[in-house]
Order: sequence, then structure tokens, then C-alpha cells
Amino acid sequence: MITLDRLVNVLGGYGVRLCGRPETRSVRLRSVAMPDPGDDRVTGDVLLAVGASSVAEAVRWAVAARAAVVVVRGRAPAALDDQGPAVLLADPSVSWSQLAGVVYGLVLEGRETAAGRGPTDLFALADALADLIGGAVTIEDGLSRVLAYSRSQQAGDPARLETILVRQVPDRLHELFRARGVFARLEASDEPVFVEPDPGNGLTGRMAVAVRAGRELLGSVWVTCDRPLTGARLGALADGARTVALHLLRSRASADLERQVESDLVVRLLEGTPDAATVLSQLGLAPSTMRVVAVRAHADEQAALLLTFERATDGFGWSRPGRSALLGTTLYTILPAEQADTARDWVAGLRAGLPPHVGITAGISAPAATAELPAGRQEADECLALHEAGPRAVPPAYDESWDDVLLRRLRAAARTGRTPARSPVSELRRHDARHATHFVPTLRAWLEAQGDLTVAAERLGVHPNTVRNRMRKMAEVTPLDLDDARKRLAMIITLAAYEV
Repeated sequence: MITLDRLVNVLGGYGVRLCGRPETRSVRLRSVAMPDPGDDRVTGDVLLAVGASSVAEAVRWAVAARAAVVVVRGRAPAALDDQGPAVLLADPSVSWSQLAGVVYGLVLEGRETAAGRGPTDLFALADALADLIGGAVTIEDGLSRVLAYSRSQQAGDPARLETILVRQVPDRLHELFRARGVFARLEASDEPVFVEPDPGNGLTGRMAVAVRAGRELLGSVWVTCDRPLTGARLGALADGARTVALHLLRSRASADLERQVESDLVVRLLEGTPDAATVLSQLGLAPSTMRVVAVRAHADEQAALLLTFERATDGFGWSRPGRSALLGTTLYTILPAEQADTARDWVAGLRAGLPPHVGITAGISAPAATAELPAGRQEADECLALHEAGPRAVPPAYDESWDDVLLRRLRAAARTGRTPARSPVSELRRHDARHATHFVPTLRAWLEAQGDLTVAAERLGVHPNTVRNRMRKMAEVTPLDLDDARKRLAMIITLAAYEV
């Protein structure tokens, strides 16, 4: 089950729009139907009006089918009945197969309720398992993050309560389970595993069973118990794990569809589009000051990148602060943020949700309006390169590090031979290399001190006369023309380009 609001948001990426009746966006949708000339008993919450010659005919069909929403291709009508079904109008260029795939995928595969509890959700399943087995149930994903838990706490223990409160298995318990080989057995076998009690960690006994789709481990189900389960209770746990697997696969299908729609819209904003304001609205973002965050993951690069993307796009209902897309080996996120620290906090939260072996680097653009997001992407890329190039405690932001970005560009130019090979600085570098002199550091200190011999000498740790003598000898090696402001500026830029 989903709401019309979510359906409208996702289909908006395919050029579908809601015609009138905005008050219907909270309507819940549970079923999909298509017209059948041989069956006048077709009913459903969403009617795909395939074959309708007009919007008016599609609306008549929807009324007959008792549908709350009708999807139809064609032109916008002059007027609609404010008591009739909501009309989702699709462009004729969008195929019915594409529309049907999206609608069926969302309505039938995305049955999470807004409250997180419903007839087919994981919380209800955890409650049902707890009633059958007689223990407190926790359902976790492959990273030991809590997905759902049973309502009853009577059979729980302090370790389970702490796990639920922090939404994932605490580090000390994770290490305990790893040391006991629990995770290895779940990875290798579908057989339930009994975990012995550990009073020191607030842990009573429990059974754990893998949740698997084929060979892929999707997660696990844990139930508290004093001794290994047997008989019907053990069978109920195994059956429950298979049901959880089906639910997770349905959820993944729905999530993957939503992620794809989101990615397509984000890419359009980052590459530049004339209808940027409309795309921003389709993403559920209000016009505001935004920053582009570029992230790369390090470990097993492709797997780590996909895991980072999944973590960044966790959550339905457009409840996340940012919107993300994968382009090549980089994750880009458009984040409403005036201050750079807001973006840094988001990156820190992303990192905290990843396994310990996965490291990430990031770059943050300057504040950007909607039309400036393509430039923001370039700024984020350059700041990402800065973060990858050297040790920095926090991801750099362009408005704070533009000078480092400029110098990095200059150094890149120098490495490709695009600086003059016969400039004064080049001549002094060669002289230093051949004769072990210190002309280049002296020239840099003199320029930075704006010609003040005393300040330059302090920076170099020598006497001012030493600086004066070196400057005189430099002038004998190559013409410096230090009275020319443009020459001084050119030498400052060249020295910056040669810095390591």
C-alpha cells in the first residue's frame, strides 16, 4: 500500500502530473486494475485506462471500477468533476508498459504503511513470529541494522533493548557474535544457530536464522529463548525467515525503482536542464540554498560505492534531507544547506552507517541556487580531489577552500609542462639543483614579505644581509625585474604552481 502522493512524486519523473484534486494526495492505494471488455466487474484503487479515447471516457471507466485514481494518456481536459476520481495525466510518448511497470511495482510491491505497521510489514511479521515462538523477535539486515522488532518486551533482555534503541547491534555484541562464529554460520548455512547466554553483556540465549534469497544473505531473524528451539517452534522460525526474505525482496524492488527515478532527476539537475524548478519539485525539494556533495568510497570500490549509495538513499516518503545519484565512481547528493558544516554532518552520518572497513572521501560545493547546481557539481568534484590528495580532518568546502582549488589547478598545469620552461623561477630552480643554493625559497620569502628583508629573513631563519646577498646573486643568474608588479605576480603564481 502506498499513498497517491508517493505515486505522483515517482510518476512525475516520467512526465505524469496530477490534474486538480490536490486534496486526494493522502488517499491510500492498495490495488491496480486495467479495463477488460469481457469483464464489467473490474475493480481497483488505481485504474490504468489503456485504450481510452479521451480523459472523459477514462473517468467513466474509473467510476465504474470504483477507482480512486485513473492513469490516462492524452490532453488535459477543460474541466474535471471535483467529486470524481483523481486523474493522473501521462504524456502520449510514455508507453503503457512503462507506466504499468512503475504503477504495479509501487502499489503492489511497496506495501509499507506510513506508520510502519500494517498487515504485510515487518513489524507485524515480527509480532506474529513472537506469538508463535514465545520469544522476543528482532529482524536485522546484512549489516546488523534493526529493520523491525516485535511489540512484546516480556521475553527480551538488556542487550536486545540496547540494540533496538541504537537501531543496530552494538559494537561489543557484534564482536562477541563474530568471535563465536555466529555470523560465519549464518553466512554459510540456512540452519538456525543457538547463541549461548552471556550475562556480562546482558544477553540471554537466542536463536538466529539467516534470511536468504538464493545464495545472497539479506539479513537475519533473532528470537530470545533459554534453550535451542525444537519442533513446531523451530519450524515457525524457519518459515518466518523465508517470509521475511520475500518481504525484503519486495521492498528492494520498490526501493530500487524509487532510487532510479530519483537518480534520473538528480542527474538532470547536475547536468543542467531548462525546467530545473519543476525537477526540483518532483524531487520533493523546496527552492532554497543547496550544496552539492561528491562522495567516493574506498575498499572494494564498486561494492563499497553501491553500499554507500544504498545508505544515502535509505528511507521512503521523501523523508531524507538530500537527493542522490550515482555517476561513474562518484555519489552526488543535492543537500539543502546554507552552512558547510550541515553538509559535513551529513557526510559524518553517512560514514557512521557504513561498515568499519569502508572509508569515504568527500567534497562540498559552495552554496548554490537551483540553476547553479551544474557549477556546484564541478566545485564538489574539485573539493573531492583535494580531500583525496592529502590528509584533511573534514571534507573541504569550495567557499572555504577555493584558494587550494586554484593552486591545485596550477600545479596540475605545471605537471603537464604548461608553465614557461625559461622563466626566472625555472632558471633559479635549475641553479638550486646544480649548485645546492637556496634561491627559490629566498625569492618566495621575499615576495611573501612584500620586499621586507627583515620579515623574509625571519621566515628563512637567516640574517637580513644573507637575504640581501642572495637577492643580488639571483639577479646575476636571471633578470628578475622586481620593480615590475606584473612580473612579481607572475613569479608568485609560478612558485605556487611548483609547491608540493
